[in-house]
Amino acid sequence: MTATALPGVLAGPGPRTRTTQTHCPYCSLQCGVTMTAGDRPATLQPADFPTNRGGLCSKGWSAPELLDHPERLTRPLVRAVPGDRTSPLVESTWEEALDRVVAAIDRTRAEHGPDAVGCFGGGGLTNEQAYQFGKFARVALRTSAIDYNGRFCMSSAAGAANRAFGLDRGMPFPLSDIAAADVVVLVGSNPADTMPPAMQWFDEGRARGAQHVVVDPRRTATARNAALHLQPLPGTDLALANGLLHTAIAEGLVDEDYVAARTTGFEQVREGVGAYWPDRVERLTGVPVADQRRTVFALARAERGIVLTARGAEQHRSGTDTAQAWINLALALGLPGREGSGWATVTGQGNGQGGREHGQKADQLPGYRSLADPAARAHVAAVWGVDPDDLPMPGKSAFKLLDALGTDGGVRTLLVLASNVAVSAPDARRVMSRLADLDFLAVSDFFLSETAELADVVLPSAMWAEEDGTMTNVEGRVIRRRRALDPPDGVRDDLQLLAELADRLGAGHLFSGDPETVFAELGRASAGGAADYAGISYRRIDEEQGVFWPCPAPDHPGTPRLFTERFATPDGRARFLRVEHVEAHERPDAEYPYVLTTGRVLAQYQSGTQTRRSRSLQLVAPLPRAELHPDLARRLGIGPDDVVELATRRGRARFSAQLSDDIRPDVVFAPFHWGGGSSANALTDPALDPTSGMPAFKVCAVAVTRVAGPVERLPAPDAAGQPQPRPHAAPAARTPLPPARSPRPPAGRPHPPAETPHRPFPRRTPRVKSTPRFLQGVYPITGEGLDKPGPIDPALRYTVPGGAAAQALYFRGGNSTEHLVYVLLVRDGVPVRWFPIGAKGDVHVPLRVVEDLPGGTVVELQAAAPIGVTGELVVDLGLVEV
Repeated sequence: MTATALPGVLAGPGPRTRTTQTHCPYCSLQCGVTMTAGDRPATLQPADFPTNRGGLCSKGWSAPELLDHPERLTRPLVRAVPGDRTSPLVESTWEEALDRVVAAIDRTRAEHGPDAVGCFGGGGLTNEQAYQFGKFARVALRTSAIDYNGRFCMSSAAGAANRAFGLDRGMPFPLSDIAAADVVVLVGSNPADTMPPAMQWFDEGRARGAQHVVVDPRRTATARNAALHLQPLPGTDLALANGLLHTAIAEGLVDEDYVAARTTGFEQVREGVGAYWPDRVERLTGVPVADQRRTVFALARAERGIVLTARGAEQHRSGTDTAQAWINLALALGLPGREGSGWATVTGQGNGQGGREHGQKADQLPGYRSLADPAARAHVAAVWGVDPDDLPMPGKSAFKLLDALGTDGGVRTLLVLASNVAVSAPDARRVMSRLADLDFLAVSDFFLSETAELADVVLPSAMWAEEDGTMTNVEGRVIRRRRALDPPDGVRDDLQLLAELADRLGAGHLFSGDPETVFAELGRASAGGAADYAGISYRRIDEEQGVFWPCPAPDHPGTPRLFTERFATPDGRARFLRVEHVEAHERPDAEYPYVLTTGRVLAQYQSGTQTRRSRSLQLVAPLPRAELHPDLARRLGIGPDDVVELATRRGRARFSAQLSDDIRPDVVFAPFHWGGGSSANALTDPALDPTSGMPAFKVCAVAVTRVAGPVERLPAPDAAGQPQPRPHAAPAARTPLPPARSPRPPAGRPHPPAETPHRPFPRRTPRVKSTPRFLQGVYPITGEGLDKPGPIDPALRYTVPGGAAAQALYFRGGNSTEHLVYVLLVRDGVPVRWFPIGAKGDVHVPLRVVEDLPGGTVVELQAAAPIGVTGELVVDLGLVEV
């Protein structure tokens, strides 16, 4: 692929044209394209770049349509009446628009302090823009209030990778390794729709005999081409991963030499997954035991095996632990660091990788440095030419920042770049109400997005083909986005915008609007950090078709493949971490009886600000379509293309019904690319992952109702029927508990006088009333066949009292016979666990991870033995009742 812009001249009279090698504006593949521009409209062709090798999807092909779209913003917009958002947005000059922004910043800082001014970015910004945005927040504004929409995308995988490997690069090996792998397990991803050019690597692998296993509650286009499709209930991927590791351990498939030489913490994980026996995992996930075994045996026996996770597994309140569970499996099988093998996560947004490396996240400085680390602060402050003590400490993560907008202690003036939070944030109607509570909102975008419609000032931004910069793709390859044509008159890119705002705020001498200058500074700021770009330059990117980070020096070759010799932890070893399955934050009930999951479709991208305006893509996906199983649709009286209303505890939204047996009968799928009355994210659960701050996009309880027959335009739900967004609730301040006994007074200070009344200190741990229960004894047994279990004795039957709950803690058993027998734990008549007891043998099974038993539950022990076998059983089931 040619690495520089190639000017050309059209024959005869007319404008000069030039051909430029650049990249698609959409997903993290960053497919190479050749742009031809002079007179508009510009055109493009796919290029032979290493990631796409001449491939391009419909979104990429249609991208030039938007450069001259009639709805394109080319002039700043301001409210006709300043401060009144009910007044119309009218065209203005840059001078007036920026005056209003700076005046609002100054007013807010004077009245509420620097942290009342906030910044919200996006994974579509170039590395230079993302870096400069983080620097702008900390230097020009001195605010801790900055985060970005990647918190809703990659944060769980990043958290898991950082704690397991010491480093987060979504894919720690080249994309081409997928073609070389013998087995690929793909969890919660549908690249056939979301990044179609990547499928050539999967196709190449299958052509040479590779087996692919897809884990997804829907039989997607990717799943249909796989050797095996596992269809778990949304929110149970962690249990599945733990179950596969349980089987690997039980079957002797663990790479013990690798575990001993390159990891720590395995014994705790080995103990933890002991509770994830295959039949229990089948009950939790719906994945048959046979498919569990087939998956783990294929992966363990492969010479080269890869585990890929993505948003389907990660966008949960336990998303970080879920990614960790799959990392644990990969480590136990010895995959990470081997050529053609490993664990990776499939990055979503175009610069989802680079966007999270250089300072947009609330807790980070460039190079993946921690904002709370004094050494990191000193290094970056030296590059920026400021005092480290002037840098703010870490602020709130994305949803917490958005949820506190307009409140005391929250952001009052917000600047948004490259993000449409009114559509993309969880519980989106609640976020919109928070945006309305702001004193001032400024948005930079190239269309009037749903977020921009709420703003006081809207600033027109250059689009992808009109700006220079770098992006970091799914593999960690830093590539060039080259300017192929000039933006419309009066339109600026976000790098220039930030430099000008910084100048108006008195910090202009510390900022540049030139992308190559900013990239060189980024390299110095990242030097020595985990994401080290110090050795990367525009020239090297041009010559080498991109450079893989880390690249600490100009003579360093870059690092296409990580962890070949050591992990990025202090001792060079990867970390196992024991993780446990937790139930979804919202479970179906009588009012909301089904599970809602959300995701992408082929012809749309992210919040749809761009793709919903594409004429070509509108023909492919004109309406948002909710996918339902035909059996569910039949029960609810729903036909193909009917209008259906999905309702959750947070809101209602309407979709066109798509009936398909590719989805589980208890699950409904909705795309999240639309706003307004079809906003899927107005329905989603904002419960957050405690490690990453990731919301639970992928599972909540939902009700489904037929509204009308097929229509060309979906009607919005009745506004009066929409639940009101919950008010902001500030997290309660943690009050330190006093010590359990009176502290001894310091030397020289007298004790309190005797008459001072003594107030007893509260206990540190509240008392919980609990009662142990035991089903135990020695009982005769007569076998009727191993397939015919039956009750042992009425004494081995227990009913949980109403209003209480119980949990099984352990089972012990002994067998006096010469044959293998089974004891069966039965719950409400349904078998839940078999305990095999060998001839003349005994067992002791801890039951640390067993479902709660609510009041009214009946628990019983039964037994099975070969026909005619007689003897005695010793049984002891321990429970606790609370």
